[in-house]
Amino acid sequence: MVVAVSTGSAPASPHWQARAFFASAEKQLEDERSQLAPWAVAAFGAGIAAWLVFADPQAWTAMLLLSAGIIAAGLVVGGRLGQVIAAGAGCAALGCALIWWRSGEVAAPRLDRPQIVAFQGRVLATERLVARDSMRLTLAPADPALPPRLRVSLPLEDAESLGPRLGVGAVVRLRARLAPPMPMALPGTHDFARDAWFMGLGATGKMLGEITILSPAQETGLDRLRRNLDAHIRSRLPGSEGGIATALVTGDQGSVSEADAEAMRRSGLAHLLSVSGLHIAAAVGFFYFLVLRLFALVPALALRWNLVAIGFGAGALAGVGYTLLTGMQVPTVRSCIAALLVLAGTLLGREALSIRLIATGALLVLLIRPEALAGASFQLSFAAVTALVTLYSFPAYKRWFERRDEGLARAGLRSVGAMIATGLAVEVALMPFALYHFHRSGLYGVAANLLAIPLTTFVIMPLEAASLLLDTLGLGAPLWALTGWAIGLLLSIAHTVADTSGAVAILPAMPRIAFALIVGGGLWLCLWLRPWRRWGLAAIAAGILLTVNEPLPGLLVTGDGKHLAVVDEEGTPWLLRDRAGDFVRDMMAENAGFDGDPPPLAAYRRARCSADSCVADLGESGRTLLALRSTQRLDWAELTRACAAADIVVADRRLPRACRARWLTLDAPRLRETGGLIIHAREGRVESVAARLKRLPWAGGGL
Repeated sequence: MVVAVSTGSAPASPHWQARAFFASAEKQLEDERSQLAPWAVAAFGAGIAAWLVFADPQAWTAMLLLSAGIIAAGLVVGGRLGQVIAAGAGCAALGCALIWWRSGEVAAPRLDRPQIVAFQGRVLATERLVARDSMRLTLAPADPALPPRLRVSLPLEDAESLGPRLGVGAVVRLRARLAPPMPMALPGTHDFARDAWFMGLGATGKMLGEITILSPAQETGLDRLRRNLDAHIRSRLPGSEGGIATALVTGDQGSVSEADAEAMRRSGLAHLLSVSGLHIAAAVGFFYFLVLRLFALVPALALRWNLVAIGFGAGALAGVGYTLLTGMQVPTVRSCIAALLVLAGTLLGREALSIRLIATGALLVLLIRPEALAGASFQLSFAAVTALVTLYSFPAYKRWFERRDEGLARAGLRSVGAMIATGLAVEVALMPFALYHFHRSGLYGVAANLLAIPLTTFVIMPLEAASLLLDTLGLGAPLWALTGWAIGLLLSIAHTVADTSGAVAILPAMPRIAFALIVGGGLWLCLWLRPWRRWGLAAIAAGILLTVNEPLPGLLVTGDGKHLAVVDEEGTPWLLRDRAGDFVRDMMAENAGFDGDPPPLAAYRRARCSADSCVADLGESGRTLLALRSTQRLDWAELTRACAAADIVVADRRLPRACRARWLTLDAPRLRETGGLIIHAREGRVESVAARLKRLPWAGGGL
């Protein structure tokens, strides 16, 4: 009898396959153990983001319970893999719980309807808005019937006529029209109500009549110094140059004209106006080298003391002082914390800039202000620094751009190449955030920043500091002239780039899931070290694909029903009201992906408008819109016939019950429920502010 013997290996049992998988995962995670701490911070941030996205207490509770179950499962699994599972779920739960707690901790009463009131209150903060020709006051009213904290705008001329008496600590009497904080205007636009909630603002408004000072301001030393610096700089450099110079020193961007601010945004140079990483680094570095060089001139000090530590201490004090001088804005505080961590790490012999350091800085900010995660400032700054650290870690970058002994020409070319690579990395990293938050991103920002950053860091800021120093001796005039020339050159770069054809990429909307895929893929690419980091590119590609396939909206409607825009196939938004303000016009243009001033709906070839209403065909969808735009009483029979003939009816008033459209009837009561709307008429899909905000604390009425 012949027995056949098989030479092939028998398939492994599921038990052995599972053991092999866990063993491989344990080895991989052990090799990446230095990156697990940054991932814990990322999980903490994901918990905060989940709280904002789920937007419902039941969902938050379910998430916390699910996290508890995952933690238990991780503890059962054990080993490095189990630790990672448990720690990730625990950090996400902590992030969700922290912002949930903070949203209740900062809760304050809010107005539930607009009203005109006369009151007196104490000034908590002032903000000059030169571009809007106004002064914004944050007040604590004495009237207990009003919210404990509110914000009122008044004409800049009236405010400046009162001089320093109208400052922090002043007690004033005024009459103003107050309203609840402005809600999100359209799904995905900036949520001003969220900002107001975490700032404790219960109302915003505009002053009517005159303001009376009952008790003048008692300025602190820093307030007085900031005001004196602002006035002194603008007296030395009037006009646009003075606005930029003031922003660089005191952080007051309100002095920058709207035309210059828009040019800086379109050219990708707006970050230069916000006192943040670049400015803090310049201040810290300047004082570090200054103290180091001065002390090195004294042999006794150079031989006995650690001058590097002393220089770092001087730089740290300069960074903290600069942060205090500029009013401790969130980006400045964040940059100061990062700078202090860099100095501390360098003194301890650690790498000056690393992913772990960035994660530590992000964690410190989120522990204090978890709501900062939703802000564009937080996302842009940490995305830029993370992209740079990741770029510097690639072997190819080190191979091409590391410093080495070579001729001056080759070294110069290598430095220029490194600057271009750095600029490209930052622009690519920031583009999805800019498109998501602002619907636009500068395409020529790399070239503009290659010129503007060195000009600002090594020319403008040192010249301005030297000018202020020499002004104490009355010798600063020549340097102020040079400073003005340098700032003029910076503005020339900004306007030239901004006015270049194709300077800005505009996107109507980026779906949340697409943004999440791009951010998640970017984190996967940046936080891991092993080749599996490349899997992040697949998530980024999926996010880009979803974004480019997102259809143009057909109709944009604000929550009050007064403003709407019909968006044609080319992306042009046609406005219902010819005299809509700049805010509405810009918002409609951005959400339609249109770079320009929206034209009136009356001029649209598919629309027929009268003084009372407009009827428009919504392109390929085949649907018809009826939009009312006057306050006049309309004939009931004629109105009901027009409603029945339309697929969508929009009005800023209550419509009679008989006025019903074939698809959507959006009158004042209905729009109060939904908030602003983005309507995809062809797809039959409607997005609303109410569906996005759900049950977030600031989505409803006053407390």
